[in-house]
Amino acid sequence: MKISKVEIIPIRPQQGLIGFAVVEIDEQLVLHSIAIHMRKDGGGYRLTYPTRSGSSLKEPLFHPISPNLSKEIERCIFNKAKEIFDY
Repeated sequence: MKISKVEIIPIRPQQGLIGFAVVEIDEQLVLHSIAIHMRKDGGGYRLTYPTRSGSSLKEPLFHPISPNLSKEIERCIFNKAKEIFDY
């Protein structure tokens, strides 16, 4: 799988949350609302994927299962975030 496009929507920082990413995979699948957070120690970024609040549980709407795809998504989003946020 190839990440074919990454867009970042910056927001006013709130408790470490600095923006959201949109990722296009193989020009066939688009994933929205991937949250970008600054790490508490200031050592880079971390991602969280959207969830849906159910009865008492939060259910993931989507997330990568493959460690390789997870790392590729992180790499692409973090590189783009470095360009935009200059952290």
